Amino acid sequence: MHADVCFLLCACFFSTGALQLRGQVLQTCSQTRSKRETTRTEGEAHKPGSTLLMRSPDVTKAPVTKSEQLLKLDGHDFTMRPGFGGPAISVGVDVQLESLDTISEVDMDFTMTLYLRHYWKDERLSFPSNTNQSMTFDGRLVKKIWVPDTFFVHSKRSFIHDTTTENVMLRVHPDGKVLYSLRVTVTAMCNMDLSHFPLDTQTCSLEIESYAYTDDDLMLYWKRGNKSLQTDEKISLSQFLIQEFHTTSKLAFYSSTGWYNRLYINFTLRRHIFFFLLQTYFPTTLMVMLSWVSFWIDRRAVPARVPLGITTVLTMSTIITGVNASMPRVSYIKAVDIYLWVSFVFVFLSVIEYAAVNYLSTLQERKERTQSNRQLPCTCGMTHPGQMMMSSSYSDMDMMTTGNYGMSELSGDKQEQFLVHLVLDNEQGAQRPAVSSSSSLYIDTHAIDKYSRVIFPGAYTLFNIIYWSIYSNSLEGHEAE
Repeated sequence: MHADVCFLLCACFFSTGALQLRGQVLQTCSQTRSKRETTRTEGEAHKPGSTLLMRSPDVTKAPVTKSEQLLKLDGHDFTMRPGFGGPAISVGVDVQLESLDTISEVDMDFTMTLYLRHYWKDERLSFPSNTNQSMTFDGRLVKKIWVPDTFFVHSKRSFIHDTTTENVMLRVHPDGKVLYSLRVTVTAMCNMDLSHFPLDTQTCSLEIESYAYTDDDLMLYWKRGNKSLQTDEKISLSQFLIQEFHTTSKLAFYSSTGWYNRLYINFTLRRHIFFFLLQTYFPTTLMVMLSWVSFWIDRRAVPARVPLGITTVLTMSTIITGVNASMPRVSYIKAVDIYLWVSFVFVFLSVIEYAAVNYLSTLQERKERTQSNRQLPCTCGMTHPGQMMMSSSYSDMDMMTTGNYGMSELSGDKQEQFLVHLVLDNEQGAQRPAVSSSSSLYIDTHAIDKYSRVIFPGAYTLFNIIYWSIYSNSLEGHEAE
């Protein structure tokens, strides 16, 4: 009996040990197989052309930086403005003008580069600090928080500089005050009045406004009043003198959206006149004076007077075309147009003056030839020319002059022609008034040139006095305003 019990106990002991040993062996085999499959899978994954893809980390979940944890960006909705539902948030603005690049009369715009700075308070960005020091960030953090949506009204082109990196700066203070600064170049429209060009003064404005937020949600204001605009003393333009910069603010109304705060940067420009004096006014005046030279040239010198008049007219046309090519096509008359066209009229009248003189001279010569043909008497049958008597109507000078010519020296046709001029009968006495009328016509043609030598310069001088006095007074009036 005892022997059977001992046998059973031994059998149970050995069977339990075998089971434990088998379990350990199976576990070891399982681990080995698992490692083998893992190694094979990794090898197949690294083989070229394998269709088995490895699981990559989730790139959409960017790691949260220390600064974002400090500012608690994940705990707020920055798509809403600070203090949403409450009073309008105040955003102060100041500008530092870096350069005023170009002023275009043709496109009626201007281009300037400036530093635009915004100041506001967002309590959501407050953070604890023992030293009360602010934190400064670049443009990457700007995309994650709320910033004012300001834009330039009437701008044609604008961009933020990005060399070498995007020129944006964000500074956050421990109490939540924010400074947002960016460097911008903007080309904006400037409505110019060119009626006094080039003796004009222009006033242009750069307008800043919030695009989405009305005055109920956002209030834009100049942070330090008129001192909010800072300019560089080295700013200068080739054609303009910058007289002043100043700032203003107004409310702008849109019928579909409401009232918006709008800030203005106003600057006044006065044009330099010296360039236009050299390029336009002096050449024009010289062409007009050159056209007067024809008044001193003999009226019979047609090859000299006609080309002179044509040359001055064509030169004036070239000057007018060159000036208008660099100007916008406005529907009103400019000051330079008045000067150029009046000068062109003076040059054109000098050509017309010679045409009148030449035409009247031609008429005079025709009448003189006609009268000479009528006054020729018939000398046929005259045997002795010495018997011809001179009329008492000749003056002593005529007799002395004709007395110097001996009758014996003349023969044939020459003697007959000489006698024709000396014979004056009753019919010649009757025609004496006609001769005097032709002489008066001859004097009148020469008088036209004589009068023109005085009238043309005098009239042009008077025009210049009136022109410069009017536009100089208007220029002083603009400066006083």
